[in-house]
Amino acid sequence: MDPRIREHASLLVHDALELEEGDDVIVRVPDVAEDLLVAIYEVLGDVGANPVSLGGTARAHRAYMRAHDGEFELPDHEMALVEAADAHIHVRADENVTETSDIDPEQNSAYQQTRRPILDERLTDNWTLTQYPAPANAQLAEMSTEGYENFVWDAVNKDWDAQEAFQAQMVEILEGAEEVRIVSGDSTDVTMRVADNPTINDTCKHNVPGGEVFTAPQPDSVEGEVLFDKPVYQQGREVLDARLVFEDGEVVDHAASKNEDVLTEILNTDDGARRLGELGIGMNRDIDRFTYNMLFDEKMGDTVHMAVGRAYEDTVGEGNEQNESAVHVDMIVDMSEDSRIEVDGEVVQRDGTFRFEDGFEG
Repeated sequence: MDPRIREHASLLVHDALELEEGDDVIVRVPDVAEDLLVAIYEVLGDVGANPVSLGGTARAHRAYMRAHDGEFELPDHEMALVEAADAHIHVRADENVTETSDIDPEQNSAYQQTRRPILDERLTDNWTLTQYPAPANAQLAEMSTEGYENFVWDAVNKDWDAQEAFQAQMVEILEGAEEVRIVSGDSTDVTMRVADNPTINDTCKHNVPGGEVFTAPQPDSVEGEVLFDKPVYQQGREVLDARLVFEDGEVVDHAASKNEDVLTEILNTDDGARRLGELGIGMNRDIDRFTYNMLFDEKMGDTVHMAVGRAYEDTVGEGNEQNESAVHVDMIVDMSEDSRIEVDGEVVQRDGTFRFEDGFEG
């Protein structure tokens, strides 16, 4: 086994989740990532934790979704398992990244809405999400399998103490801030209030790899227009040039040059899906290319991302409203050229360079 797989597994168990003897753990790993499952089980066995593995394939999910007729029901047996668990490890890996592309978007939205209580419960526990470098994901990223493996593990198995210190400089800027403005070219100019909402220094906990600083906008405060110039990959389909217009925090107009129907169904999931739940700033310089994988792409240097839908509880200050939704869909703006981030009227990043980095021109 590639030693980087064992290092990855150790990172998940020891650093991300800090598991201990007796912890009950649900491990969700696709069949194509069996090597990482084996390594995770080895580490869990050494710790003395109690794992239960939930596998499955996109083919099986597609078969169920296309065969199902009528309304979905919450699977109480799965809910009981999630409620009983102490921690969750979720690994992404694909044999065919477009396997679910012919599932009706409305069907998919209804399925997600029905399962929302399971997601709510899981997010109250100790959880982490990561990626295994499967060949299909390498193909989507237009990389060789070996090249993609190197890319993934360079981004994952790194000096997280140094990364945390680098990102802490941006956290310090956002903590105590009132308003953030994002400007990119003549297609994006959006403002949002973040007052009294905590800023999270994401290194190696819930997302592996980490590499972003993020917070939640106040839901009714978002004003302006955003063109997400990086593709959004949802439901096995590519959404290009997603454009959202906000008034009083709500999306009042939207468009896309490809698969606009997918974007429409995301926004129609529920009321919260038309509001922003997250503003994130990518800061992982080892992620230096777009790979159609939001777990990596949203951490990429010289980018910001905004998510429609759910706001994470730990990004919402006491007394502030938390945006609720069954979805959380991140979309990316390239900030490398003709762009800036302003915090309370002061430019803190221009053309991808932060004010605490060499070469910054305010």
